[in-house]
Amino acid sequence: MLEQFSQHLDLYCERTDIGLWAEPLNAVSNLAFFAAGLWGVYEARRRKAGTFAELLGWWVVAIGIGSTLFHTFATEGTKWADIIPIAGFTLAYTLFNLRRFAGMGWPRALAIFLGFYVAVGFLTYMVPDWLRVASNGTTGYLPPFLALVFFGGLVIATGSRAGWYNIVAAGIFLGSVTFRVIDPIVCDAFPLGSHFMWHVLNGLMLGVLLAATTRYGKPRTGQAGDENRARMTAGGALSGQ
Repeated sequence: MLEQFSQHLDLYCERTDIGLWAEPLNAVSNLAFFAAGLWGVYEARRRKAGTFAELLGWWVVAIGIGSTLFHTFATEGTKWADIIPIAGFTLAYTLFNLRRFAGMGWPRALAIFLGFYVAVGFLTYMVPDWLRVASNGTTGYLPPFLALVFFGGLVIATGSRAGWYNIVAAGIFLGSVTFRVIDPIVCDAFPLGSHFMWHVLNGLMLGVLLAATTRYGKPRTGQAGDENRARMTAGGALSGQ
């Protein structure tokens, strides 16, 4: 098992050996995630957008940490350090859309959440192998792209301007996906590849989403009470230890 996790991977144009610093541009471009996440935390506190909004900012920082680990160590184990924070943020931000932007209660929000991801999970599974290969594995990001479009439209339908941020983010995501797809194609002409632009544009995209969370995601009256009770419960548990 340990040998499997320590197996080195060579997935991007810039990497030419197994060295720690073999992808300098891909590694450094992760600063876009750190910048977006820390800005989101600052804005969430400044605008008093709530714990959930601040958590999403820290989550983007975690995406930056995971991606940096992967593009420096480039092993099977660090690949999961890259994948898991991205998947977690996608799911958490979806719930944020349903709860904070659309103002849904938990039963309805969870029903839509589960129904959507079952459907797009099946759709992603049905993508033919030739398309996965031709897209440089980018079809695996179909669920977050469809989530931006679907939940953006749903939130707009409720009258919240936050949904438009999702639509803008989806447009930026199309640009970042393009750079991820063409990375192996441009390799001969441009040895550094284009994957670093996937990081830069995704950092911008996440910054747009965090802007929506801090501007339009303040807890509603009932939700604010839930957050305060959660804080008090956590504080009481800690003081009793």
